[in-house]
Amino acid sequence: MAQPLVPDTSVVIDGRVSARIKAGELQGRRIVVPEAVVAELEAQANHGREIGLRGLEELRKLSELAKAGRIELEYVGIRPNLDQIKLAGGGEIDAMIRDVALELGASFLTSDQVQSRVAEAMGLDVEYVRPQREAIRPLSLERYFTEDTLSVHLKESAIPMAKRGHVGDFSLVRLGERPTSERELRELSREIYERAKADPDGYVEMERMGAAIIQIGPMRIAIAKPPFSDGLEITAVRPVAKVSFDSYRHSSMLKTRLREGQRGILIAGPPGSGKSTFAAGVAQHLLDCNYVVKTMESPRDLQVPPEITQYGPLEGSMEASADILLLVRPDYTIYDEVRKTRDFQVFADMRLAGVGMIGVVHANKPIDALQRLLGRVELGMIPQVVDTVVFIEKGEVTKVLDVEFTVKVPSGMMEADLARPVIVVKD
Repeated sequence: MAQPLVPDTSVVIDGRVSARIKAGELQGRRIVVPEAVVAELEAQANHGREIGLRGLEELRKLSELAKAGRIELEYVGIRPNLDQIKLAGGGEIDAMIRDVALELGASFLTSDQVQSRVAEAMGLDVEYVRPQREAIRPLSLERYFTEDTLSVHLKESAIPMAKRGHVGDFSLVRLGERPTSERELRELSREIYERAKADPDGYVEMERMGAAIIQIGPMRIAIAKPPFSDGLEITAVRPVAKVSFDSYRHSSMLKTRLREGQRGILIAGPPGSGKSTFAAGVAQHLLDCNYVVKTMESPRDLQVPPEITQYGPLEGSMEASADILLLVRPDYTIYDEVRKTRDFQVFADMRLAGVGMIGVVHANKPIDALQRLLGRVELGMIPQVVDTVVFIEKGEVTKVLDVEFTVKVPSGMMEADLARPVIVVKD
């Protein structure tokens, strides 16, 4: 009689068990699913994570195959408690799944390399299958994009919309007259996750209860669902322009500054003004000048050549990423986007350590970019952190500001003994 087969969570999520049964490989086998697998998938699904829903769908398929008499299906083992589920990343759930296979003397199926090696070390009969890689097909979402489309906005019960035009001049247009259904968006969401899993250029950047950010090539996709949003929504954004640094106004002066040594530069402008496009052009220019360039991004969506490594938050922290970068010692780091207090502090720390820093900041006026530093960086240190502000409007460089530190009598005062340290911002 054939050994029972115990699958772990990884192959259940991948859908490998039902696929092998349909292919005739596991016909008549006794499939034993540990309760720990069910609990882990249920926890993931309750947190709105697609992998949990995929895993539960695979269990449903196994149930149908068992009813059809193609396999014997059984659920055994102890259901983990909440604390054990929270420790799943440390291997607590994996250990419970292996214990079921050990007790039954079963063969063990996994696509998790670490799990496979631990199980082999414990004497289990292990079958390791490589993680599923499906053929890469165009996303259904891509049909909404044209050459001049910056973003596509889909929401259940709403007409599909898209932003089209060119940098600094986008307009919102309707894509048809029929509202998108919740079912259509769920299918599209599943397709996006599958593509991220199969595509070497795709990855899940962030996933929380009710929200996820997925990067597929140059396209950044945000998926929002209840309870975070009032309905299922998919927003996809991709760059519409790649502009040479030489085509911008003041590029020769900025080139001279960049060559003089490591600088602290803020690229500022309102949303959609072309800041990231300009930052990518600067990155390419610095690379062409034989500088070592890295980026810090969350999500990673700057369009830069492969020679420039793009770093995200390490274990969720940009401070941890900065610690690694300070050991790598790049000539320049492009930080996209500097927004929260911790972002400004990380930017300042790296700049004061001698790394050339170029930060991308949202601001409606050039001076606003510097004012965002106030209270986050000590006032007297601002010129050491930022010496240049480049303001972008509608894809053009409209202002370049110098930031200097000097000692002088403030404007409007006459007495020489009133001289004090002053930060001068000039065009």
